[in-house]
Amino acid sequence: MKTITIVGGGTAGYITALILKTRYGSNIDLQLVKSNKIGIIGVGEGSTEHWKEFMDFVGIDFKELINECDATLKCGIMFKNWTDNDYLHNVNELKNFKHGQHLASYLKLMSEDCDVKELNNPWFWENKVGREFLLSELHNCPTNQYHFNTFKLNEFLNKKSIEKGLKVVDDEIVEVELNNKGEISKLKGEKNNYDTDFYIDCTGFKRLLISKLGAQWKSYSKYLKMKEAIAFPTDGTDEYNVYTIARAMKYGWAWHIPTYGRWGNGYIFDSDYINADDAKQEIEETLGHKIDIGKHVKFDPGCLDKPWIKNCLAVGLSANFVEPLEATSIGTSINQMFLFIHMFDNYNQKIIDDYNYKMELIMNNIRDFIILHYITKRDDTSFWKDLKTMKIPDTLKDNIERWQTRLPIRDDFRETNYYLFLEHNYAQILYALDLLNKENIKILYNSFNEEHRKHFDVGMNEYKNNLNVPQVKHKTYLKAIRAMYAKV
Repeated sequence: MKTITIVGGGTAGYITALILKTRYGSNIDLQLVKSNKIGIIGVGEGSTEHWKEFMDFVGIDFKELINECDATLKCGIMFKNWTDNDYLHNVNELKNFKHGQHLASYLKLMSEDCDVKELNNPWFWENKVGREFLLSELHNCPTNQYHFNTFKLNEFLNKKSIEKGLKVVDDEIVEVELNNKGEISKLKGEKNNYDTDFYIDCTGFKRLLISKLGAQWKSYSKYLKMKEAIAFPTDGTDEYNVYTIARAMKYGWAWHIPTYGRWGNGYIFDSDYINADDAKQEIEETLGHKIDIGKHVKFDPGCLDKPWIKNCLAVGLSANFVEPLEATSIGTSINQMFLFIHMFDNYNQKIIDDYNYKMELIMNNIRDFIILHYITKRDDTSFWKDLKTMKIPDTLKDNIERWQTRLPIRDDFRETNYYLFLEHNYAQILYALDLLNKENIKILYNSFNEEHRKHFDVGMNEYKNNLNVPQVKHKTYLKAIRAMYAKV
């Protein structure tokens, strides 16, 4: 039986534990060491659609999540003030057709120069989440993403992990010992020593374990300019958005995330232009009231060159952090562990090298997708003007050139099944930022024969007809879930 020690009790640590215990059960001896003296970062409160895959895999019911984590539903991210028209990046609707008719719904709409709102379910723009029958049939969730209170989520995941048999130890690691092979041989804590076969570093920006094995940080700072963030809560409201708001500011952008009973907010900015006090003042002017900063975080966007070295794997902030624009941190931890459980058994150096190569591809995909959002025409401050001279990686540059002839297709993302962002993600942002060649899109759509175009029309008409029924407001739906849960 293999023995594994996870160090770190944040979201990444518990995601790691739950995936491992679900995959291996009693066939591994797993413990998680965390210090109650060390708090969690607790800034990110939104997920990507990968969270549903995680919940389905480990057996978490969405109704339980909504009630115990003050969760709200998330259909995507609303980008305000990034360009002339606000746009919603949403992955719940209008997916690609089968048989090579790639993103047929997008292709049709974009060929007609549609309004960006037409790329998404109009319910979501009105903070509605589904048909009225959902109030009597609450076994299916109308979205596949969520917002949640990070601290309550941490308690919830701790409970779920213990239910699966995870041993959780309160201790602080003070020393990492290596053997003559350069592997971790023992962890020394203030209370106990930990001697296991494998170690997983979920210690966040400290990178307490993996740094001892020679892992190097690959900075994205020449591409992504954000370096600091302030975070703060505000009171709950009568209604909650069914999306995260990412509002472009003078020197960065601000997030507004609804959780039940409060909002989580923050301003991520380039400290070459302003400091935390300036950011606070700008936020207060935007909101029209004073705020109290809960956290002030400094970071260098990037990732480890090798998240897996010998008998140690780094997960979460220990392995990578780009910025919170598309809520990538949790999604990356999930996909990283799904990839890992396919490679852990009987691993050797070849397997480790393969894993690290796949993780490099995954991180490049995230990096390029985040950079894409900043290729905007906004130029009202020195920050936004200077972004016009920002370098972009060759991978993104080549793809943008490729996508001048057609929309992104799945074959552009074949290297691994664990990319966070695929053709439908990129297509929405490219269109919203006017980075597509619309004439070529029209040529491409018109190249389909009449039968196929009729098929697209039928599909779109069916979709629109399904929208013509009374809908449920977001908070009404949440109240119904919470009321039902209270009766159990």
